[in-house]
Amino acid sequence: MPSLNDIRTTFLDYFRRQGHEVVDSSPLVPRNDPTLMFANSGMVQFKNLFTGVEHRDYKRATTAQKCVRAGGKHNDLDNVGYTNRHHTFFEMMGNFSFGDYFKEQAIPYAWEVVTKELGIDASRLLVTVYHTDDEAADLWKKVAGLPDEKIIRIPTNDNFWMMGPTGPCGPCSEIFYDHGDHIWGGPPGSPEEDGDRFVEIWNLVFMQYEQFEDGTRKELPNQSIDTGMGIERVAALLQGTNDNYATDLMRALIEASANQTSTDPDGPGRTHHRVIADHLRSTSFLIADGVMPSNEGRGYVLRRIMRRAMRHAHLLGAKDPLMHRLVPELVRQMGGAYPELGRAQALISETLKTEETRFLQTLERGLRLLDDELAGLPDGAELPGASAFKLYDTYGFPLDLTQDALREKDRTVDIAGFDAAMAEQKAKARAAWAGSGETQDATIWFDLADKHGATDFLGYDTETAEGQILAVVKDGAAIERAAKGESVQVVLNQTPFYAESGGQVGDTGWLRTETGKAEITDTRKVSGVFIHFATVIEGEILPGAGAELEVDHARRGAIRANHSATHLLHEALRERLGDHVAQRGSLNAPDRLRFDFSHGAALSPDDLEAISAEVNAFIRQNSPVETRIMTPDDARAIGAQALFGEKYGDEVRVVSMGRKSTGKGADGQTWSIELCGGTHVRQTGDIGLFVALGDSASSAGVRRFEALTGEAARQYLAGQDRRLAEVAGAVKAPQAEVVERVRSLVEERKAMQAEIAQLRRDLAMAGGGGASSGPEVREIAGVPFLAQVLKGVNGKDLRGLIDEHKTRLGSGAILLIADGDGKAAVAAGVTSDLVEKVSAIDLVKAAVAELGGVGGGGRPDMAQGGGKDAENADAAIKAAEAVIGG
Repeated sequence: MPSLNDIRTTFLDYFRRQGHEVVDSSPLVPRNDPTLMFANSGMVQFKNLFTGVEHRDYKRATTAQKCVRAGGKHNDLDNVGYTNRHHTFFEMMGNFSFGDYFKEQAIPYAWEVVTKELGIDASRLLVTVYHTDDEAADLWKKVAGLPDEKIIRIPTNDNFWMMGPTGPCGPCSEIFYDHGDHIWGGPPGSPEEDGDRFVEIWNLVFMQYEQFEDGTRKELPNQSIDTGMGIERVAALLQGTNDNYATDLMRALIEASANQTSTDPDGPGRTHHRVIADHLRSTSFLIADGVMPSNEGRGYVLRRIMRRAMRHAHLLGAKDPLMHRLVPELVRQMGGAYPELGRAQALISETLKTEETRFLQTLERGLRLLDDELAGLPDGAELPGASAFKLYDTYGFPLDLTQDALREKDRTVDIAGFDAAMAEQKAKARAAWAGSGETQDATIWFDLADKHGATDFLGYDTETAEGQILAVVKDGAAIERAAKGESVQVVLNQTPFYAESGGQVGDTGWLRTETGKAEITDTRKVSGVFIHFATVIEGEILPGAGAELEVDHARRGAIRANHSATHLLHEALRERLGDHVAQRGSLNAPDRLRFDFSHGAALSPDDLEAISAEVNAFIRQNSPVETRIMTPDDARAIGAQALFGEKYGDEVRVVSMGRKSTGKGADGQTWSIELCGGTHVRQTGDIGLFVALGDSASSAGVRRFEALTGEAARQYLAGQDRRLAEVAGAVKAPQAEVVERVRSLVEERKAMQAEIAQLRRDLAMAGGGGASSGPEVREIAGVPFLAQVLKGVNGKDLRGLIDEHKTRLGSGAILLIADGDGKAAVAAGVTSDLVEKVSAIDLVKAAVAELGGVGGGGRPDMAQGGGKDAENADAAIKAAEAVIGG
């Protein structure tokens, strides 16, 4: 009996031998189809190949694609566990031709795989074709030898595939397996077709036509093939059952659940085990592909699946978290085919445990409330919508979880009442927001959030994706189109562009549609809505269009490096300076990082060197950068640092990096643990290089550290090297001796300057120095008076010259004017025996007024001032003489 893993290998190996490229499964979050919440078929990753938008180096491919159907129009959640074939997660095997082969090869391939490779009894098979597809019907007769009664013509759209209202389309053909007349049900197209006897195991889509808006079709020039075979259904029939949950893989997960809960896998808890087994797969694969539980978008769907499984574990009697204990068995069963499960095993286990721990804390209270509400209702009456909303709003119970709990009691929920309560809450929230002081033209973002919900951010693990344009906004109002040259704001349902937050600047890049192209110049966020500031550079941008989105990769890479280096810097500062260090602001831009932190003194050169060395040591360590979702309390319990300015809700992203034996975290060996919603490098080595530029005062008690990383750091150091080489050349010394040579030159210059200053003083005292008249001493009103105008003498030397003249004169008044490039410095002195008669301050003020200056001051025996017009020196001297003469 072949295992599910055997079937997958057989399928892929067969098509590899037929020249097909074996392509890995794409992530569950589609990057190329904004209309899908999750990948739900094998063709999703090849959509652009079928439409001709993208080309690869192969024309035929085969995959085993992981799929999830639990949200939007593809939602099987309510049926999972209660039927034999409904799943939230399933694998779709398929083979694809992109304009290479068509029906004449696709049908033989399918028949050979089913009957020869997998060994399915041909007598139990029948097929369907679209009622006008004679070509397919004839091929089935020729290849499989099927009689007409086993080739059922279906006249409905069930056997005609369309990508959309227009575009590629074509007929389908399906292979069904007959489980036998002991099971109720009829063949496809019959009144009993919904029974379990006849089960579809393979669907072949023949992309044959292109449909136009007027309803007409023409044949495609490159006709293609898209097929899909659900591996769970094939495994069931090959293992002798019509129950997918009885297959080897699902049975292993069910028995793991039974073992962990000490219950019978086939007893009263049978449905609970089936739900847990199915939901374990979908939640684990979603987490491995980067989806984390949240209250919005894909994260909300994940949380709903998780909590549904956790409630069924609770019904089995599990008092402690169960789901994370089942992850090792899932990895054993599927990790070989999907290695991402093994790589993310720790993250999956921790996320499941954290979520279930939180959920169990509120589950009992919520169920008690539900029982209290039901106790006051007549038998069979539906639960009021207001009560269901209270469960949702207060206890975090999604509506479908309440419905699931009521299902076992044969009750329903008043959906209209629930919707009314939800609308009332939104109205209150809007009223509160409107009163918060926001600008009036920002109400458009609240309207969009209310209508479409929050933007789904994809940028943690991709920088390219497709999105659907929900609105184009200009001057606070939605517009129908934006033409070339217009600057607008664009809102999409999902985006890889990071919105400015937590010190990290918003992303830039490009948006392309079939009708135009825009440059994204900034990204911001209001009320959960990502706002893409865009300038249309080609054609026009229209609401409702699909858009290819591409972040500026080089810029984002530089931002990631700076942001991650900020985390390492924060920890290095704390270790070097003390635990009082806390973030007080930051900037993570593409060209630099800036980190403000609490500290009262400037960093010494030794501090800067030690901190820089520490950061670079952890960069060279090249350890993984890990992200987890936790409650703020749990994050702080393991030593996580909260970043200044962030607002934290019920759950936070915790970013860890660096390994150290004396670190922190659950294992005590993590260097940096921060609460942070930004984007980061995958390994610390991706930062490349860290160069500290220095620190400065930012505000009282706050220092600002600035640094460079990566290419910017390399360029900075290269520039420093060039400048050092230029200096070495200028001083004619090897680079290694430049510092000593410059120090020597500086000392020589100081000595020469001192010598020159002394010579100028000596010259001035001797009557030289360019004086307009010699150092003649005249007597005015009985006071000896010496006045000089000096060139080439520094103003700061005048005070010393005044003192020397006082000593030489013994008694008298002195006025010296230094002429420096037309500007004048003035100093006056009066010996102590004359200060009662003449004040040096009065002499300076009189002289300064003539020199075009204002004021001047000092003491009666020594005063200084200055002016801007040295040519009036003679007038200044006369003014001083007038002061002495009285």
